[in-house]
Amino acid sequence: MRPIPAANWMTEDHLLFRESVKRFFDEEIAPNETQWAEKGSVGRELWIKAGEAGLMGGGVPEEFGGYGGDFGFDALVLEEQGKQSALGWGFIVQSIVKHYLVEYGTEWQREKWLPGLVSGELIPAIAMTEPGTGSDLKAIRTRADKQGEDYVINGSKIFISNGQLADFVLLAAKTDMDARSKGVSLICVETAGLEGFTRGRNLDKLGMKAQDTSELFFDNAVVPQANLLGLEEGQGFYQLMRQLPWERLALAFWALGACEAALAHTLEYVRGRKAFGQRVMDFQNTRFKLAECATKIAVTRAFVDQCMMRLANGELTSEEASMAKYWATEVQGEVVDECLQLHGGYGYMAEYPISGLYADARIQRIYGGTTEIMKEMIARSLDR
Repeated sequence: MRPIPAANWMTEDHLLFRESVKRFFDEEIAPNETQWAEKGSVGRELWIKAGEAGLMGGGVPEEFGGYGGDFGFDALVLEEQGKQSALGWGFIVQSIVKHYLVEYGTEWQREKWLPGLVSGELIPAIAMTEPGTGSDLKAIRTRADKQGEDYVINGSKIFISNGQLADFVLLAAKTDMDARSKGVSLICVETAGLEGFTRGRNLDKLGMKAQDTSELFFDNAVVPQANLLGLEEGQGFYQLMRQLPWERLALAFWALGACEAALAHTLEYVRGRKAFGQRVMDFQNTRFKLAECATKIAVTRAFVDQCMMRLANGELTSEEASMAKYWATEVQGEVVDECLQLHGGYGYMAEYPISGLYADARIQRIYGGTTEIMKEMIARSLDR
């Protein structure tokens, strides 16, 4: 893998952390990715090991089991995931969920759930998407009706990462069916022993085979009203919008890592493969295509690093995060496609890492907001 220079936002702690993250992926994840893909899940043991290695505490105050710090620590884990083509571990969900709790949770909620999320004892999911509702979260139909001191939850969610393993679900539900955005609330759901909660099958996907992804069903599932995220109903849409910049920037870092992996695998291949009496690397077309890929990655990295600095300063806007997500994931698709082409027929074979990178890349332009939604967000900011 090509050495990645330190960005302006990185401190000495970030650099040391990056080395420990790389070691963890080399030792605990890379050797097992194939068997996890066949199984359709990474299992619980990896989550515990990641917690013991200290990978999941970024952004969480020490009193709740973390080590403080900023979003940059999570970004380094996500980028390394992309580099290792190890997308089965749903760490990105843990990063998103814990930041919701840190930002909006009550003291009781943070004390109750953050330590388990950091240690890996609690595996999280975030449940927004429904069978008939994608990016239009105002139109969700899952409802949470008050009954005494509880909520009674009915509805279903689909395409939920970590769905088979999750024992903590951050659920988007309507607490007022007559309102649109102001009727959405986020509710913390503990799934262990919860009557009325069931999981669908582990969905078979084009890529990300080691990531368990499921439909979740709620049939009169009873959850205490104390599990409402924050202190006031109807704040869910506002909370979601405030956290989307990190979710989208996180996907951009993931994309960057995957681009680096694609380029590294392709450089190794074209240096060793010969055609017409010379290395594939020695053909001008190969060199020019690789030069284009390296330049796209470098330009994208500069912008994504700039966004990280703005996020650290509390200045990153939703529009800028949409730009980062849209651009980085589109570049990922272009780079991976070019790199697979340079592998020739071998690139289509599952035994070559580039084929897995190609399959995994396609979802990046869909989840977390499609490329088209990102463009709409950007365009709205221009029409004010």
